[in-house]
Amino acid sequence: MSRLRPYVRLARPDHWFKHVFMLPGALLVLHARPELVEPSLVPRLVLALLAACLIASSYYVLNEVLDAPFDANHPVKRARPAPSGQVSIPLAYVEWAVLALAGLAVARELGTAFFAVAAALWLNSLIYNVWPVRTKDRAHLDVLTESLNNPLRFALGWYATGTDLVIPLSIVMAFWMLGAFFMAVKRFAEYRLLGDEARAAAYRASFSAYTTEMLLVSATFYGVAFGLFLGIFLIRYRIELLVTIPLIAGLMAWYMHLGFKPDSPTQYPERLHGEHRFMAYLALCVLGSTLALLVDMPWLHDLFQPTGDLLGETGRF
Repeated sequence: MSRLRPYVRLARPDHWFKHVFMLPGALLVLHARPELVEPSLVPRLVLALLAACLIASSYYVLNEVLDAPFDANHPVKRARPAPSGQVSIPLAYVEWAVLALAGLAVARELGTAFFAVAAALWLNSLIYNVWPVRTKDRAHLDVLTESLNNPLRFALGWYATGTDLVIPLSIVMAFWMLGAFFMAVKRFAEYRLLGDEARAAAYRASFSAYTTEMLLVSATFYGVAFGLFLGIFLIRYRIELLVTIPLIAGLMAWYMHLGFKPDSPTQYPERLHGEHRFMAYLALCVLGSTLALLVDMPWLHDLFQPTGDLLGETGRF
């Protein structure tokens, strides 16, 4: 078991919580198509989660194996199994392949749409990690590529229900920009921890083109873009969710605040559970969003009903 444990750590099961982004996708579909709620839905959702976890673990194994020479320059990540020499690299590649094949095999049982999204999630790991593309080494593309996993997870939850509904582009873009915001804050915290520019560049090639100012500006851009696309989705499809905007804005501001802490937990999202007040606030946001999804608010429809006439019947607009 002691020899097996490093290979389990390679797969990072503690990162599986990120598949919580599948939940909004499934909930939105089931709200729109309540007839899909039937006994067969439960095993579908279980299989969907299993497929997502297996593919993600394949992603993490490849990530760590290819990053091992660079993680050796990081004060924390150098203790991971691959950079510290606790695993056989050939066996790690076997683990990567087995996890990928198993995940895609399970995904295939859930229909063409789900399988296509699962395959895209796996392909994104190659784009992000493997030369000659390896967007991880390119400023801004590293953030945008890795954060693409967020809308892909959302889409996995969406199609796990068995629906044939097409996902609105606005919510896809919103989840992408939200993920990019989280990732930009993570990069900012990593850059501050490493301190020295040469050391930062040795750990991650994209850091040679970054500055703390650039990372903060990009995080602001992604946050504003998220709000724009989310607003488009809410106005078109579920206006009641507008009441959650202050809660979501507060969550993003708090996350940015955490990015400034010494050895910030935003570098390791799996450790955020240690921020108890932040997690309690996150639970409040989830509860508020769920209630807004379930409770109709006709007054909001009246308040935001488009008139097509900005200045009234006699106005120019």
